[in-house]
Amino acid sequence: MTNQDLAERVNLSPSPCLRRLRNLESSGAIVGFSADVDPAVYGLPITAFVQVRLERHNEETVKQFEQQVGRMEEVLECYMLTGGTDYFLKVMVSGLDAYENFIRRRIHSIGGVGSIDTSFVYGVVKKTSVFPQL
Repeated sequence: MTNQDLAERVNLSPSPCLRRLRNLESSGAIVGFSADVDPAVYGLPITAFVQVRLERHNEETVKQFEQQVGRMEEVLECYMLTGGTDYFLKVMVSGLDAYENFIRRRIHSIGGVGSIDTSFVYGVVKKTSVFPQL
């Protein structure tokens, strides 16, 4: 969206709008801009949510898992959780064979993984990056 379009949408003139935008960027409130890419068109039609539980929760096991997952390009997001699951991963792959390869060669090779539970996405009901109003 252009600054002119943004200014019109928020009822400001372009100069103050751009100034506010730059202030939000410099304060760290806005951390980047992105494009919405269709995963299937890109070649990654399979999205899986993977729940991982570690066998042990010592510093070495946790550090090793987090470092290795952080380098895996198939993992778009990784969250640490409370409860019965330690990590929740959003994984995108080109097909089921690629997912099997990801689990067998990437996740299992980390070591210290106690269990893996996978759910495959077959539809999207809602997806937004817009925060709720305060």
